[in-house]
Amino acid sequence: MTTLQLLTPEESALRLSRIQRLMADASVPAILVTDNANIYYLTGRVFDGYIYIPAEGAPLYFVRRPVDLGGDGVVRIRKPEQIAESLTLNIPPVVGLELDLLPYTSAQRISAIFPGSEIVNASPVLRAARSVKTEVEIGMIKQSGLRQERVYRMVPRLYRDGMTDLELQVEIERVSRLEGCLGQFRISGDSMELYMGNVLVGDNADNPTPYDFAMGGRGLDPSLPVGADGTMIRRGNSVMVDVNGNYTGYMTDMTRTFSLGEVDALAMRAHRCSIDICERLAAMGTPGAEAKQLYHTAEEMAREAGLERYFMGHAQKAGFVGHGVGIEINEMPVIAPRSRDILAEGNVIALEPKFVIPGVGAVGIENTYVMTSAGMQSLTNAPVEIIQFAQ
Repeated sequence: MTTLQLLTPEESALRLSRIQRLMADASVPAILVTDNANIYYLTGRVFDGYIYIPAEGAPLYFVRRPVDLGGDGVVRIRKPEQIAESLTLNIPPVVGLELDLLPYTSAQRISAIFPGSEIVNASPVLRAARSVKTEVEIGMIKQSGLRQERVYRMVPRLYRDGMTDLELQVEIERVSRLEGCLGQFRISGDSMELYMGNVLVGDNADNPTPYDFAMGGRGLDPSLPVGADGTMIRRGNSVMVDVNGNYTGYMTDMTRTFSLGEVDALAMRAHRCSIDICERLAAMGTPGAEAKQLYHTAEEMAREAGLERYFMGHAQKAGFVGHGVGIEINEMPVIAPRSRDILAEGNVIALEPKFVIPGVGAVGIENTYVMTSAGMQSLTNAPVEIIQFAQ
């Protein structure tokens, strides 16, 4: 038998207590978890099944696969209807489900397990719990940051004359995987898709995408319209690299800009503005700060620099300048103009003030920061200036 719970008892209790406090605040007496990211958060592994979390006491783990998992609170099931047999008379009056994520048919089937119970959306509770990282989680994110930084420092040596964006991305992916990148790019929801990240060259960065990413790209096929599209890397082009940072199950998000030869003065000025924005927002980002104020500051700095038409896109603009990151790439808080999020110690946030300059491409940086009592500390520390590829 393999023990289901991979977290230490102390870490497991800390994460569970955080969820249960938020459940009490939201008047949700029980939650049934089935999303992989939330299962991983609560156990340190992914399994096919459910976790039943009461407002007080220990959870129950209802497992279908793998068949060798066991331990305290583990109940073997073949179908979700068997959950009710374990709860017997303890069916709560209100049950929270991950309604932001569950397909309609799955939500209906699970709801039928709890006849007479009110079904509410527990996704906000789980997102809020995961937005404040424990020291263990922060340690894993720091490890990912160090390994992602090593990969980014190799990028200039991977370029060869005559390369396309795809050929460069394949080389970056290769060294990433050899460095230990898991390859999994976990994104919450089904409206965003990406394979290993973006390498954007020249005007491909100005191609709009249907996905809610900061940068676009046409992609190689209409079935995945984002990222590299086979553009040749030419003199004067920028090459924006924003690739997978998942090395531990917890990821960092980092963007750096390279070029073949020098980019023009406007692009250089925009890139410098991106660095300045990151530094300003990191200084502002203290516990209790409003996320929307960070966005407005970034927007104002771009406007004062005369760069507003290029800020966060040119043909199509992104509506945010930063986001939480951890098990998934799009966690809370969100740094957006109408965000209601308040920054808290333990948040891990990626700031990505980027610009798209027609005829040159995308410029700017992205760093992942952990929020401490003293402010935001960068976990992604590769060189920030535009680095030219050797010819």
